[in-house]
Amino acid sequence: MCGRFAVTLPPDAMGQLFAAQPANDLPDVPNFNVCPTNQVHVVRSSETGRRLVGMRWGFIPHWYKEENGGPLLINARAETLAEKPAFKAACRERRCLILASGFYEWTKDEEDKRLPWYFRRSDGGPIAFAGLWQSWGRETPQDTCAIVTTGANDEVSALHHRMPLILEPEEVALWLGEEGTGAARLMKPGREGVLEWFRVSTEVNSNRASGAQLIEPLTEG
Repeated sequence: MCGRFAVTLPPDAMGQLFAAQPANDLPDVPNFNVCPTNQVHVVRSSETGRRLVGMRWGFIPHWYKEENGGPLLINARAETLAEKPAFKAACRERRCLILASGFYEWTKDEEDKRLPWYFRRSDGGPIAFAGLWQSWGRETPQDTCAIVTTGANDEVSALHHRMPLILEPEEVALWLGEEGTGAARLMKPGREGVLEWFRVSTEVNSNRASGAQLIEPLTEG
């Protein structure tokens, strides 16, 4: 799964890298501790081109009567997207990219203490998570999204059994529906060698923590 991530790129740079026109009301950056229900940076495609917009991280199905009308859906399993009532329409019609600089996962030590790890692309580039989005609410609609996850590849499985579905640049247009059908073939564990990771301070265990120190490699001693 993916429950926390970081965004450090300025919106203009995100827009250029993903050929998307930035909106005027994007979330502030940098944010080294993006948490569920925060506004996140999302690329979606339309008839007039790609747009970089802000969305609530936490997909709200149309039948929820209020924001917390059911489970908080921050992730969507690739294996069951086409079957789940919450996601099956979005899987066909509303796919997007959720942009990040890196993300966190946790392991536990012998004393059951949570140990955070920071994952980032080994080439230093931004991460494009495969995502789904849904507009929710009648009087004041808000756009909401979830990160698609898949089984971990061989490398990541040493730390966690799931991982976000990370798209390569050549896969983006297909995922966004700009190259017709066939996005289902992208829903598989990521390529080996794309990510690197290291331990970081347990400070990030708090969803109130902030600052660049959260993604600094932990040094022993």
